[in-house]
Amino acid sequence: MVHGKELKVSAIENGTVIDHIPTDNLFKVIKILDLDKTTKQVTFGANLDSKKLGRKAIIKISEVFFEDHEINKISLVAPQARLNVIKNYKVVEKRDVTIPDTIVGIVKCFNPQCITNNEMVTTRFKVINKKEVAMRCHYCEKITTQEELKFVNS
Repeated sequence: MVHGKELKVSAIENGTVIDHIPTDNLFKVIKILDLDKTTKQVTFGANLDSKKLGRKAIIKISEVFFEDHEINKISLVAPQARLNVIKNYKVVEKRDVTIPDTIVGIVKCFNPQCITNNEMVTTRFKVINKKEVAMRCHYCEKITTQEELKFVNS
């Protein structure tokens, strides 16, 4: 609040709010969820004050509720994010995203020689570090880190 003025963002009737996104990863989340192509109402803010992160980003999407595979994508670029499911203007569910132990068919192996990059084989990774986001490829055993993440179909 500055000099008695406060910015207000309209509430959504039904949809999802993704909160606690690291500001640097806001546009990654928008891209991996294809929110840049949606016809639904999307509101986002960046560099907002946060006790948890210092600075954070937030996304509000009307009439959209995410499936588990989409939430897994969010977890890889914003592991501290929280989803708030809104129905009739009320939060009906709060859900912290969690990185699963195994990631299947979501990200590409960064190793160009990996079989998954050369044949029709679904990617499979074992998550070896959830804090720093690092995954070991099931096929070539190379480690892919958060900085090297490339999503399937992107």
